[in-house]
Amino acid sequence: MMIRLPALLVLGLLAACSSPKPAADNSAQAQADTAALPVVISTAKGGHRFDVEVAATPQEQEKGLMFRKELAADGGMLFPMDPPRTASFWMKDTLIPLDMLFIHTDGTIAFLKANAEPYSRIPVSAGIPVAAVLELRGGRAAELGIAEGDVVHWGGCAVPGGKVTTDRNFCPAAPR
Repeated sequence: MMIRLPALLVLGLLAACSSPKPAADNSAQAQADTAALPVVISTAKGGHRFDVEVAATPQEQEKGLMFRKELAADGGMLFPMDPPRTASFWMKDTLIPLDMLFIHTDGTIAFLKANAEPYSRIPVSAGIPVAAVLELRGGRAAELGIAEGDVVHWGGCAVPGGKVTTDRNFCPAAPR
């Protein structure tokens, strides 16, 4: 029995010292596999197209654009709210300023928070149920003249006649 105890101790130490292979980081591959969703914002100056990522799951929505060091001028992230709900965002662990567009169920921008401050823990919300929130590079809305009341479409509705294969279509009726 005395011989077995040291052998078991040695085996236990070897097992504790050997570390498993780290899991492969598939985040870049996952982003490459995810097709960008077209989003068009119609303003008084005309329409502007963005190609954005979609944060569809609660885990994706919790992470959002945290830890990103840059965001393309015509990129961003869409947070669909199905069913519509009052959404509240903060900038903790977000390294870059963002414009946050809170979108009514009729497609109009209900509230626009321009240049939300990186690392801020102050919640940002429209205070009403929204169909989605669109995050763009900070200052981009001002550059393009995007304002509250402008209309947002995405998916196949953003590029009528285009070949967009997605079940994420948002086609609000034209404003009267």
